[in-house]
Amino acid sequence: MASAPVPTRELPRTPALAPLLARGALLSPFKRPRPDAAHPRTRLVLPGLRVDPARLTAYERVCGFPTGEDALPVTYPHVLGFPLAMRLMSERDFPLPLLGLVHTSIRITRHRATPSAGVYDLTVHIDGLAPHRRGTQAAVVTRMRAGGDVVWESRSTYLARHRTTTASQAPKDAEGKLPPLPAVEEWRLAGDVGRRYGAASGDRNPIHLHPLTARVFGFPRAIAHGMWTVARCLAAHGTPEATDIRAGFRAPVLLPGTVTYAARGGRFELRGPGDRVHLTGEVRPV
Repeated sequence: MASAPVPTRELPRTPALAPLLARGALLSPFKRPRPDAAHPRTRLVLPGLRVDPARLTAYERVCGFPTGEDALPVTYPHVLGFPLAMRLMSERDFPLPLLGLVHTSIRITRHRATPSAGVYDLTVHIDGLAPHRRGTQAAVVTRMRAGGDVVWESRSTYLARHRTTTASQAPKDAEGKLPPLPAVEEWRLAGDVGRRYGAASGDRNPIHLHPLTARVFGFPRAIAHGMWTVARCLAAHGTPEATDIRAGFRAPVLLPGTVTYAARGGRFELRGPGDRVHLTGEVRPV
């Protein structure tokens, strides 16, 4: 039996994030997350996308990438696709509440060069739900094409925490058992990093912007965007043109604060006071 065609919706422009955040917040109390829940099957498409040079430069500066390069930073396509992901996750038929949703991991594969002056087509879809020892996790796949070929793709996982009886069936991540990496640099992070990254990326989640808005969600101070921590580490580490990157988010980074960037070979991590691990990752050529 042939599988049902995947519904595709082409968008004329990049969705605005603020209304999506508001809608997702309003719908969150009515969501009942569980691994076997139905989820949106729609594939969103944004064709003919061109990068805004001013926003790209602001992103490069806040993340530590060199400015004026011909190629996009390896993490920048995530910023381009994030509004489409938010549109899917703020829909009524997405079963996980947007409020409290935690970005737990990302895998990025860049197949070849992605010139900053290029014209791209973006697609985003939900690639299913899975049980997690702390709740239910959704996978979001983003692909960027040039001339019909996939040149960059990512798979992000987002966790909705809730009580579950299947915790023992979900394997724990083994990365935490690896020995610590040698320190390379210490970074002092200013209190406005979240606001600067939010302005460059469009992700103005209140937990990243100000201590007062972060306290509403249980944080003593504003926290850095997880994708900023990945980008900042990769800016320091460097990446091959064709590369495969995996990163796991372990604990939030409070702003302002001091963190240690550590690396050896292809592995990297970000640690806080007391060697608390905030982020682990690995870069491999493909």
